Amino acid sequence: MVPFKYVVYREDEYYVSQCLNAEVSSFGKTIEEAIAQLTDAMKLYLADESERAKFQTVDEAFLGEGLVDA
Repeated sequence: MVPFKYVVYREDEYYVSQCLNAEVSSFGKTIEEAIAQLTDAMKLYLADESERAKFQTVDEAFLGEGLVDA
């Protein structure tokens, strides 16, 4: 078992799930579906030894929001 952290956010009519440990993301019509799809994608990602070597450990994760004067 390999633990991974993720964030889920809404984008139009879908929920996007994005892994924080690797450049892997997925989506679904519900939060649960987005997480399940991400879990399946992570299984495929970790099955590839060259990709698995890129996997980063994330100890703590915080969600924030900021403003940029553009």
